[in-house]
Amino acid sequence: MAEIAFAERRQKHAGRKASAGHVTLTAAGPASRIVLRAPDLSLASLSHALGLALPTAPKNSAVSESRSRRALWLGPDEWLVIDEGGANLAGLCGAVGVLHSAVDVSHRNLAILVEGPGAAACLNAGCPQDLSLQAFPVGACSRTVLGKIEVVLLRTAEAAFRVEVWRSFSDYAWDFLEESARDG
Repeated sequence: MAEIAFAERRQKHAGRKASAGHVTLTAAGPASRIVLRAPDLSLASLSHALGLALPTAPKNSAVSESRSRRALWLGPDEWLVIDEGGANLAGLCGAVGVLHSAVDVSHRNLAILVEGPGAAACLNAGCPQDLSLQAFPVGACSRTVLGKIEVVLLRTAEAAFRVEVWRSFSDYAWDFLEESARDG
C-alpha cells in the first residue's frame, strides 16, 4: 500500500533576529491571517464572532481581550485580521451567516518586528509615512510602502512596529530594514 506524504510549510525566517544601532529586528512567530471584506450591516456580527470590535476609522486597529488577535483597518470595508494563536479565522466568520468575504492569507504573509528607540527612523528610511507618535500613535496601522514593496505597518508600542509583508518579498524587507538599522 502506498504511503501518503504530507508537505509541511516551514516558517520563513523562523528564529531570525538582528540588532544594529538602536534597532532590533525579530521574525514574528506563525499566525493565522485573513483579509476580511464586509459591508457596515455585517460588522456587528463579525465583530462578535472575532471577539473584537472591527475598527471603522482610517489608521485604526483593535485588539482582543487576550491580546492575541488584532484587526487592522485597511479601507472602508477591508481589514487584515491576525491571530497569533492560530485560530481558524475564516471559520469563525463563516459561522456567522452574514454577507462578507474572508480569505485566509496565512501562507502569504509574515511579520517582522522592528523595535527600539530607532525603530521609526529605521522604517522611515524607506517608508514615506510620518511615524512620529503624534501622527502615528500606538495602535495606528496603514497599508504603505517600504522601499519598493507594499507592507502593512502597525505601531504596537511607542518604539515598536509590526511590519506585515508578503512572504515572497520578506527577504527584501528584512535586508532593507537590517541595512537601514545599521545606517541609523
